[in-house]
Amino acid sequence: MADWTPGIPEDEFNYRQPKRGLITKTEVRILSLAKLRVREDSVVWDIGAGSGSVSIEAALIARRGAVYALEKNAEDMDLIRQNIEKFGVRNVTAINARAPERLDELPDPDAVFVGGSGGEMREILQVVGKRLRPGGRVVVNAITLDTAHETVSGMKEIGFEVEAVLAQIARSRPLLGMMSFEALNPVYIITGKRPGE
Repeated sequence: MADWTPGIPEDEFNYRQPKRGLITKTEVRILSLAKLRVREDSVVWDIGAGSGSVSIEAALIARRGAVYALEKNAEDMDLIRQNIEKFGVRNVTAINARAPERLDELPDPDAVFVGGSGGEMREILQVVGKRLRPGGRVVVNAITLDTAHETVSGMKEIGFEVEAVLAQIARSRPLLGMMSFEALNPVYIITGKRPGE
């Protein structure tokens, strides 16, 4: 995708209908990718990839790297494959699996994004703690306070330094010929890294 710029709008992706919000919103995606610090040669794991929006943008940054999109839902796997084709990214491998299953088959990552854990957050973080390359980062998007708490405590258990951002985004929309704003769900963007890295 030669003319790509960061922040592909959601409506350019194929994602589950009716649109139930199962896609990382553009603004949150940009912030999450910035926290991941994906480089041109990064190996990225996208766990709970959904439609693959994070995988696609990570792959466009990591042009000489590789992205592994893990998703347990078969319907979403079809959407990931459609999006890989649509955006012409050949460095994304889609894997139908419930993490942490099959993570042992993948190369060690430089960056790990967790958009959905399927209730296995602690187990996923334990694997990440052992496999993440030096200087690497793990970023989790959490919608609920419960998931945010589990993520922070899980990252601390594996000895990672933790930083959290609460993204509260509102987008403009027309209202009686004027401009109003409509809030999106707040998202906790939680970053983990080894101390001193």
